[in-house]
Amino acid sequence: MELEHLRHSTAHLLAAAVMELWPKTKRTIGPSIENGFYFDFDFGEVKVSEADFPQIEKKMHELVKDWKGFEKHELTEAESLKEYPRNEFKHELIKEFTEGGKKKVTFYKSGNYWDLCLGGHIEEPDKNIKYFKLLSVAGAYWHGDEKNKMLTRIYGTVFPTQKELDEYINLQEEAKKRDHRKLGRDLDLFTFSDYVGSGMPLYTPKGALIRRLLNQFIEDEQVKIGYTQVWTPQIAKAELFKISGHYDKYKDDMFMVKSHYSEEEFFLKPMNCPQHTQIYASKSRSYKDLPLRYSDFAMVYRDEKPGEINGLARVRSFSTDDCHIFCREDQVDEEVDNALTMTKKVMATFGLKYRYRLSTRDPEHPEKYLGDPKIWDKVEKWAVEIIKRNKIDYYDAPGEAAFYAPKMDLMATDSLGREWQLSTLQIDYVMPERFGLEYADAMGGKSRPIMIHRAVLGSSERAMMVLLEHFAGNFPTWLTPVQVKVLPITENHLEYANKVAEELKTSGIRVEVDDRNERLQAKIRDAQLEKVSYMFIVGDKEKETKSVAVRKRNGEDIGAKDLDEFIKALKKEIEEKIIN
Repeated sequence: MELEHLRHSTAHLLAAAVMELWPKTKRTIGPSIENGFYFDFDFGEVKVSEADFPQIEKKMHELVKDWKGFEKHELTEAESLKEYPRNEFKHELIKEFTEGGKKKVTFYKSGNYWDLCLGGHIEEPDKNIKYFKLLSVAGAYWHGDEKNKMLTRIYGTVFPTQKELDEYINLQEEAKKRDHRKLGRDLDLFTFSDYVGSGMPLYTPKGALIRRLLNQFIEDEQVKIGYTQVWTPQIAKAELFKISGHYDKYKDDMFMVKSHYSEEEFFLKPMNCPQHTQIYASKSRSYKDLPLRYSDFAMVYRDEKPGEINGLARVRSFSTDDCHIFCREDQVDEEVDNALTMTKKVMATFGLKYRYRLSTRDPEHPEKYLGDPKIWDKVEKWAVEIIKRNKIDYYDAPGEAAFYAPKMDLMATDSLGREWQLSTLQIDYVMPERFGLEYADAMGGKSRPIMIHRAVLGSSERAMMVLLEHFAGNFPTWLTPVQVKVLPITENHLEYANKVAEELKTSGIRVEVDDRNERLQAKIRDAQLEKVSYMFIVGDKEKETKSVAVRKRNGEDIGAKDLDEFIKALKKEIEEKIIN
């Protein structure tokens, strides 16, 4: 029994239950998706919420008892339209699928319910659709277009066994606790404003610090292998993007900018690569100059659809640890291997396991891509060789390539087993060709450089989101905004607490003193909620012995420690970026 077929069959069952309970509802589509299924409905004036889930689930359990299988039927356009009176959504689909009446469409029936469907069901629904649960309600535009009507989307999941369902539900509950949007508010890291615009995060001092530390970590690693940082404008003329191909292939995802003083067309840049080509082209280059490695942390902007914006996971303004390497063809393997080695070190620092997604062309839509198909064949084959040479686990993803090159996308697995796309690596022949980039080769002629696109963490925003949820807000000490909170037991111990704080500051450790007139237990609780790495409790005994009573944020009581010795240990933990 295929899980995808089980999920799709359960989506039918959900729709059947909804139609029994609210007969005037207009059905639309109900596909299987990763980890479950959904169905979109137009309920008219009726408001359906999660409070209705128990009665819907009850009805689903009742109906499925009579579902012995799925019968296939073929109907003409006229016959199909009669099945959905006053349902403009189904009518649109039927006209599309029948190609104006030229073809028949398939319906599948189980019990007394049948629906327009392309197929993909289990054989014995009455025996196999048992362990399901409805999860949430959301708004969804018809065809994902905000110009269309907003529908009600009901999400659910189903598994072959109760054990698998329970494990998934428990995982979802844990994911809610780790939701980066909630943690971002609780830990005062970032916010959003309707006046600024959706998908445009504003970072508080603590959030900006984490962001800066992440970027500095990457920059320090890059400098070690000869990367140099550049800085480019966040806006460029349309001509730049016309040459790069973004104007034709990516324009719908770009923000246009208008000038009061010029008729020229400008765009906020969606990525750095076109501008980096102009730094390369600014002077003559020789084969001896290569490779040139340009890194750039400048902001980029993409016009994401409102319904797709999601906290820091999908935003409209972000920066990447972007790098573009201009090199000779014989230098590509070494440059790629160095980038993969650095990426491996960075992922190990965060304890993230990963595999790669080899994103290649969609063979059915060659018009989506620029460049010579033979070069694409060569680079796609080359990417497989690179991945195998580096002994990297990977899977194929046809259709996910950029319009100018295939991609090796790193898919990181967090502590809940979820995958997130972070870094990327691309070997690009197209951009240098379109911009006419050259270098003087060893034979005295002109040759075209190859452009390698590379990011390690990818978007700083998404990286922070992934790490927030991966660590449940308990960042490693080197990333924690407040590494130590000094807690004087009474006001009489405040003077010593401030001396301890000064010694910590002198050692480069981020520290705060909780000088509130509160009970010690209240101070400990609040420090734990702030997810401070360590609490130093100081009283008479600690003052006399120049020590501190150390507690960790997980509640572990380490006990009395000599201040100087513990500062040494703490500095080592921070410098080595140990996960505590």
